[in-house]
Order: sequence, then structure tokens, then C-alpha cells
Amino acid sequence: MEGLSDQIRCFCVYLETERNASGHTLAAYRRDLAQLEAFVTGEKGARAGAADVDHLLLRRFLALIAKNVKKSSVGRKLAAIRSFFKFLVRRGVIARNPAELIATPKKESRLPFHLNIDQATTLMEAADDQDWMLRDRAILETLYSCGLRVSELTGLDIADVDLPGGMLRVLGKGGKERIVPVGSKAITALRAYLADRGMPSEGALFLNTRGNRINRRSVARIVDAHVLRIAAFKRISPHVLRHTFATHMLEGGADLRAIQELLGHASLSTTQKYTHVGIDRLMEVYDKAHPKAHTKSEG
Repeated sequence: MEGLSDQIRCFCVYLETERNASGHTLAAYRRDLAQLEAFVTGEKGARAGAADVDHLLLRRFLALIAKNVKKSSVGRKLAAIRSFFKFLVRRGVIARNPAELIATPKKESRLPFHLNIDQATTLMEAADDQDWMLRDRAILETLYSCGLRVSELTGLDIADVDLPGGMLRVLGKGGKERIVPVGSKAITALRAYLADRGMPSEGALFLNTRGNRINRRSVARIVDAHVLRIAAFKRISPHVLRHTFATHMLEGGADLRAIQELLGHASLSTTQKYTHVGIDRLMEVYDKAHPKAHTKSEG
């Protein structure tokens, strides 16, 4: 009878050859299942296989893991375990998936950090009009104006930019293309940057100092550099500007589905994490406008 180690190895081969899983996914599954194997071996012995694992054993394993990692990490490990046992059920190795009886832990409710309007304005202006900062200003303005992912920004070509029309063509996750509007400040910054570097008809929009397409790490360094210059708030990632875009759009009255389209979210539930941002403002308006906002109801 195959041991758990052999069964995990077969599953990983299946992921790689039949499911065409990425190297990152394979590494994560191997790591998570190796932890499970070590635990099962400790509990059941070196010759243990998948048939020796029940939902109670899995619960003990996940409870042990949960002491040292976040709920999101526990949920990821459980997803890997479910997929593994589902594979074994389909292959007839075991009759039932023991992980089906275990509920996925609820994710921590983490609100995305964002800048307020004054902070965003200060950051944009940190990259002033000195020649060597024209690119930086254009990058910051484009991230904030369009709510782009960093990979979307670095993937932009000259041909994707329609400055007269105020639009960008963006290639998002899963190769999905979308058109997003560009604000006037970002258009001005892009015009200045392109005028300084020349306006080629093709090629990457944003270049590094060597004249090659800029990468994500360089964009992160640019954001860091200008945050440090103004020292107004903690270090932030470029993704914070995406959160800030969505937050300010919602506060400005934009429809949630419109924001979903602009961000390129496949599901509205992904966009709904931004609804928290309007609560304080909503309560303030309610307190000022509703005639019984501060009146206790009579029994």
C-alpha cells in the first residue's frame, strides 16, 4: 500500500502535468502537504497513508497550525488538503474526502489601508517638475488616477495610451482587457513625461534608468522614495494607491459596480471591501440630517 509521501508525490505530478499548475502553486501545495505528512506520521506511524486520516485527525492538525499562522493561511492549507483528498477519491484510493467535514475558517476582516485626499495630494506633489522626477510623477498620478495594479502599470505600452481621449487600455488578471479613464492631473503628468523622453510610437510606456521596461520592484522603490521625502505617513506599497482610488471613488458617490469595472474585479464581492470607507461619512450625514438621529425611541 502506498504511503502518504507517495500519494502526495502522485498528486503533485497530477497538478503539474494535467492541471498545469504554476510553480508557485506547486511549491505551496508541497509545503502544506509536507506539514500534513509530518503530523500524520507522528500520529499514525511512518507507514500511514490517506486511508488512515479522518476528519478528527485533520481538525487536530489544523488546530495546531492555527496557533502560529493567520486564519487565511489555515484556510489555504485546508484548501490544499481538500484538493489532495478529492484527487485520491477520484482515483479510488479512498472512499470519502475527510476534509469535506471541516469548515473553512472565516477570514480576518482586514480593512484596506488608504490615504485621505490631503495625503494623496501631498504624495503626488512630492514628485515635482524636476526633469528626473517627471516619470515618477506620471507613475504616481497614473496609479492613483486609474486604480491600476502594479503589474498593469508596468505592462502599459505607448500604444495603450490615448491622451486626447483621456483613456488607457489595460491588460488585467487572466488576460482580460479593460478601458479606464485617466484624470486631468495624470494626463498632464504623462504629457510632461513623454515630452521629456520623446514620444515613440511603440514600446513600453514607463522605462527604468537603463531604458528598459520598468518592473514592479522599481515602482515600489519610487513610491517609497517619495513617501520618505514628505514623511507624512508610514511606508506604503503601490497597491495602497489602488485602495485609495477605490475609496475616494466610493466617497465621491460612484456606484459600486462602476468601481468593480474600473478595478477589473471579476466579482463584486471583491469590491465590497471598500464599502467600509463610507460608513463614517454616512453616519456624519445621518446625524446631521435625520430628525431623530439622536432621539431614543420610546417604548
